[in-house]
Amino acid sequence: MQAGGQPSIFGAVMPMILIFILFWFLLIRPQTKRMKEHQAMLGAIQKGDKVMTSGGIMGKVVKVSDEELIIDVAPNGTRLQVRRGMIADVLKPKAANDTSTKK
Repeated sequence: MQAGGQPSIFGAVMPMILIFILFWFLLIRPQTKRMKEHQAMLGAIQKGDKVMTSGGIMGKVVKVSDEELIIDVAPNGTRLQVRRGMIADVLKPKAANDTSTKK
């Protein structure tokens, strides 16, 4: 406290700086890391990959272009044209000797 009973500016600003630092490490930084990983995953999609859209539709990539993919979603040849950004995940095939699954 300064003379006169008023708090210093440093004492008033310090809690806001600490809150910003806390938000940076707990929210902003992890979100940007996830976004970069997702962009890298979208860039690595190739023909033959199995993907899941953000709507939950799963299929195999038949054709890849800059902004769109064509995925085969049914055994009878049903194909969907999907924006690349709407792919939520590239599904990894299970290994035949995968021991991590419960029996």
